[in-house]
Amino acid sequence: MTLSATLVAVLLVAGSASAQGASSRPGDQAAPAGARTAVTVPDSFSPVVVTPISSPTFPWLGSDQKYHVSYDLQLTNASRLPATLTQVQVVDAEHPDTVVATLSSRQLVDPDCEYGACNLLRVLPSSNATDTVMPPGQSRALMVDLTFDSLDQAPAEVVHRLSLTGQAAPPATRPSPISYLAAPFDISSGKPRVIAPPLRGDDWVAANGCCGTGGAHRTALNSVNGKLGNSQRFAIDWMKLTDEGKFYSGDKTKNESYADYGEAVYAVADGTVSSTLDTVEAGTPGILPANDPVLGPKLTVQNVDGNHIIQDLGGGVWAMYAHLIKGSLLVKPGDKVKKGQKIADLGNTGNSNAPHLHFQLMDNPSLLEADAVPYVIDRFTYQGQIPSTVWLATDDYLSGTFLQGRLPEAQSRTDELPLALAVVDFPES
Repeated sequence: MTLSATLVAVLLVAGSASAQGASSRPGDQAAPAGARTAVTVPDSFSPVVVTPISSPTFPWLGSDQKYHVSYDLQLTNASRLPATLTQVQVVDAEHPDTVVATLSSRQLVDPDCEYGACNLLRVLPSSNATDTVMPPGQSRALMVDLTFDSLDQAPAEVVHRLSLTGQAAPPATRPSPISYLAAPFDISSGKPRVIAPPLRGDDWVAANGCCGTGGAHRTALNSVNGKLGNSQRFAIDWMKLTDEGKFYSGDKTKNESYADYGEAVYAVADGTVSSTLDTVEAGTPGILPANDPVLGPKLTVQNVDGNHIIQDLGGGVWAMYAHLIKGSLLVKPGDKVKKGQKIADLGNTGNSNAPHLHFQLMDNPSLLEADAVPYVIDRFTYQGQIPSTVWLATDDYLSGTFLQGRLPEAQSRTDELPLALAVVDFPES
């Protein structure tokens, strides 16, 4: 089983695109425009050009109780010689000698790694690179995930030091070692939006959540509207376990056998419904339409996420609830909804191979133009983590028992985002 064939809400044709050049990001409190001091990058010949794919972003607190910053870069070899990337250092823009993170070796390329902080160098639009060589005229994407023990450790802005073997000067005829700074990037442009849970009850699994590679969302770059982007960077596929720690009981080919099928979906905040779709029939567990020769061609921009609701939360933030049961939507475009109001039932529609709720925040009501927006959930109970080895060993029906990794005692959490494979309980009201 590969995660690319499990619970995928990846937009095969819709994708996403970032609104580049914004001076701040949506959140509870955005930084004033122009708040960042201009960073001067020393003049140098730079054979590999670096362009941020993401909009300016900000730290958020994860269920590991560390602060995270996630964004993406596009690297393009604009020279006439091959460029072999050795490492990328993320440094404090105001103090370039202060290294925030170093991406090298297996973090860039590791054929033996299926999950985690590896294979961050991507062949466009997004697949594992086989090596760190960029031929002339070719591009790669680089996933950047920073982690800080405290908010004080996160700089206001970062810049990237590339070390590579390539064309060190315009007249060069052979590759040689070169290092230079590029692409200042604002990582203090606002604060995460605090939302209520979209679901209620116990034993919800944050499948395909942030961060690292191996899941369907973090690496879901797509080229649309003439841009690269990822509206799903912080998306989660929420699935519920039975009391026995299984995703289904009985006939695994029936949606009704899954513990979460038909569960109520709730608005995460007050807002206005922007758009809906409520015409897609239920899929069959174990079959991902994108991989099916008959169903795949039927996927479109409109139906790839199945029946869904997009809600305007205000302040330049929209919520998306996807893969809902046909006929279960209780809202329509223009409706005002309140936090905690039931809006639909969880289903298995669109490009999905098992019942789940795909949920994300984004900075545009159109997935074609949206970039992902970080967020945190106001309260939940943290039960622990499903080990990635257990997750990788399951099949397309998600067969097995997933009680491993439970904490001896559950922990109450506030204003955190559950990370990939976290198991959490949501309050009943």
